[in-house]
Amino acid sequence: MIRFLLTIAALAAAVPALARDLTVMSLNIRLPAEGDGANRWELRRDLTAATIRRAAPDVIGTQELFRAQGDDLVAHLPRYRWIGVGRSGTGRAGDEHMGVFYRADRLRVERWGNFWLSDTPAVPGSISWGHPYPRMVTWAVFRERDGKRFALFNTHLPYRAEDEAAREKGAALLAARIPGIAGNLPVVLTGDFNAVPDSPTHRRLAQDLTDAWTATDRRSGPAATFHGFTGKPDRRIDWIFVRGFAPVRVTTIDTRRGDVFPSDHYPVVAVLRRAR
Repeated sequence: MIRFLLTIAALAAAVPALARDLTVMSLNIRLPAEGDGANRWELRRDLTAATIRRAAPDVIGTQELFRAQGDDLVAHLPRYRWIGVGRSGTGRAGDEHMGVFYRADRLRVERWGNFWLSDTPAVPGSISWGHPYPRMVTWAVFRERDGKRFALFNTHLPYRAEDEAAREKGAALLAARIPGIAGNLPVVLTGDFNAVPDSPTHRRLAQDLTDAWTATDRRSGPAATFHGFTGKPDRRIDWIFVRGFAPVRVTTIDTRRGDVFPSDHYPVVAVLRRAR
C-alpha cells in the first residue's frame, strides 16, 4: 500500500499544473501630490491596497508610481513584488516609475528591462518628439507555475493635446520592439495612453494587438477611465492590449469611499485565457 501511494504521489507530481486564467490590472496610480487634498496618497493608500487585494491580479502595470508608493503597496500586499526604474534614469526616489507588480507565489520573473520612447531608446531619460518629460516602457518575461511564459509591457504616453504625433511615434516604437523582446510568446500591454480609442495611437497598436475591452462582451463598469478624483470619468485612456490571449472578461473598477478614490484613474482588470 505504501509503495502504491508513493507511486500515485510521484505521478501527480509529474503532471503539469492545469492552465489557469491570467488576471491583469492596469492602474495609473497617481503620483503623491499634496494638492490632492482628501486624495493625498497617505489618505488613499489603504483603499488602493484594498482595491488591488479584492481584484487579486496576478500582474499589475502601474504608471506615475513613486518608489515610496511601490514599497507601501508591497508592505500592505506581501504576496506581491515589484520591478521598475525611474523614468529620468537618475535613480532618484522622487521619480515616476512604470512599476510592474506581480504575485511572487504565482509568477517568476525570467528577465526584465526598459527602453525609452525616443529616437535613442537605450538612453535612460531620453526625450524626443517635443514632449516635456521622459516616456518609457518597462517590460518583463514571466514564467507561470505551469511552466508557460508570457511577456508584459507597461507604458505611459505623453498627455498634452499637442502630443498626439509623439503618442503615435511612441506606439509605433513600442510595436516595433515587442517582437524582438517577446518573440512568439503571448503578450500583454498595459498603460495610460492619454488617447481615446478613435485615435492614431490606438489604431497603430491595434494593428498587431487586440484591445481587451472591445474583444469581449463580458464587460462591467464604466468604459471611461480618467475621472480626476471626481468619479465622473470622461475618457477611456487606460487600455489593456493582448496577443495570444483571449479576453474572458474586463472590469473597470469604480470603487470609492466617500470622496476618496484609489486613484484619479479607474483601474482596469482583464481576465485572460491563452488562445488555443
